[in-house]
Amino acid sequence: MTKDLQTAFAKLGKRSVDTFPAEVVSVDKVNGVCKVSDGQLEYDEVQLSATVEENGKRFYLFPKIGSYVLVSPINEDLHRLYVEFFSEIEDFDLKIGVTELQIDSEGFLLKKENETLKELMSDLIKACKNLKFQTNTGVTIKLLNLQDFIIVENRFNQFLK
Repeated sequence: MTKDLQTAFAKLGKRSVDTFPAEVVSVDKVNGVCKVSDGQLEYDEVQLSATVEENGKRFYLFPKIGSYVLVSPINEDLHRLYVEFFSEIEDFDLKIGVTELQIDSEGFLLKKENETLKELMSDLIKACKNLKFQTNTGVTIKLLNLQDFIIVENRFNQFLK
């Protein structure tokens, strides 16, 4: 291989704009972008996903304000930056079709169309608390372990969003 060809291949492989570390200044969860600072300059509209589709499909990791991220350009364009790596995550948001999964410090949300896991569990516990059985002497009127269901219901409410 000639020296000129080696130099040409080396230039092809080398990016003119490198990944750089930055501190997260603010986060816009609605638009999936953040503002970061490298200590000298602030960069607005840094994408939190390498691609953002208009049809609602998305995967976002939302960084904690004040944490550090690695920022890279898309096609070496400093006007199209995205977060490549996160030091601290505050929120996780994944949408696939009509299904959504969110995780943050308050718990997690699992949703499909208009149903959430929390609503389903709540409805199940309500139905269990209202159980009635036929006996030889008639219908039972009191659930003897109602407090157990209330305790489980409170645990689900604290765990799920």
